[in-house]
Amino acid sequence: MKKATTIIISSFTIHILLLVSIPLTSSQSNENTTIVDQICKKTPFYDLCSSILNSNPLTPKTDLKTIAIVMVKNILSNATDTLNYIEGLIKKTSDRGMEQALAFCAESYIPVVKYTLPQATDAINQNRFAFASYCVNDAVKEINSCNKKFSGLTLVSPLGDRNGIVQKLVDVASAIIKQLLKG
Repeated sequence: MKKATTIIISSFTIHILLLVSIPLTSSQSNENTTIVDQICKKTPFYDLCSSILNSNPLTPKTDLKTIAIVMVKNILSNATDTLNYIEGLIKKTSDRGMEQALAFCAESYIPVVKYTLPQATDAINQNRFAFASYCVNDAVKEINSCNKKFSGLTLVSPLGDRNGIVQKLVDVASAIIKQLLKG
């Protein structure tokens, strides 16, 4: 009988602890949403910023520095996907002008994916926010040079939407890094 009572009491205690923790979790979530809202309101694309940060599992435990890292890693993921897409298009196209423009874009994206954005992440981790800002802005220059390669041709860029998304992500990350620079 004593074992049954102990199990019932232990079970009851667990239920009470679970019930008590629900409001704490909810208030923590609201607090994190507020932090994300405050940060994203200072960026040029609030909805994009909010969507990315609220969907990332690292965000609820974060500070501004970690949020900047989450955003740069999101840019890296999108830039990597775009590079893979470009490489696929190069293999499929039979148009010589399109192939050359796409090859130029691949050459623009490779250093962004392999070096520039990973360096930005490292710089944020090392509190070198000015260098992180430089890296992110350099990524924008490479993407813009890719876009310009198509503007001089009679070709329609198959990368317009992808480059546009990466551009917006970079703008959001730049705004967050500027907040870090202000301290």
